[in-house]
Amino acid sequence: MRRLLLPLICLLLSIATHAQVGELRNNLAIGFNGGYNLSRVEFSPTIKQTLQPGLTGGFTLRYTSEKYFALICAAQLEVNFAQRGWNELIEDGTQNSYNRTTNYIEIPFFAHLGWGKEERGVQWFVNAGPQFGFFLNDTEYYGFTQEHEWNESKRPNGVTQQYGKEVENALEYGIAGGLGMELKTAIGNFIIEGRYFYGLSDMFGNAKADPFGRSANTTITGKISYLIDITK
Repeated sequence: MRRLLLPLICLLLSIATHAQVGELRNNLAIGFNGGYNLSRVEFSPTIKQTLQPGLTGGFTLRYTSEKYFALICAAQLEVNFAQRGWNELIEDGTQNSYNRTTNYIEIPFFAHLGWGKEERGVQWFVNAGPQFGFFLNDTEYYGFTQEHEWNESKRPNGVTQQYGKEVENALEYGIAGGLGMELKTAIGNFIIEGRYFYGLSDMFGNAKADPFGRSANTTITGKISYLIDITK
């Protein structure tokens, strides 16, 4: 997957930021964004999970450099706060539950490729590019009762090292992409987007002596944004 996607990202970024053909633009827009995350962590060995909900929001900067035929090429940078994590599906009869919320500052850098109206009306777009994150803190929740105490001994796959384990790698990186619609109006640009992040780094150590060979975030995001054109 890395061999296929990383060259594609490089190509898209090259188109958005370095191409010198077509009709040149010099448009800068800034604004803010907010949305909702559904996250899980890819573990090896596998841990059964359901999606963990969380919030995300931050600032957006977009520079449009060119229109090539019907394709509008731009580069987009964001700085966001994002809640991620995982929610374990414990099916061993203990009635236990467990989830962890992990908080990150994330910085995606996208090639933004759009088609449609440039001034007033609807524009469709694709975002794709690398994303970096910096771990801030986390919160663990252990669910049990007096009748059903916390009991790790009955886990069917015997994987329990994640409980209480501190995040060991603060720096995160991966690839992200999204599809969306932008409504351009006289008072600003209103954007709706669906996005997916696939982590290439692990939050825990992945050496042979470590319990997990993989522990990477994956996130589905629904997001709305508002941008104001600074230059045109």
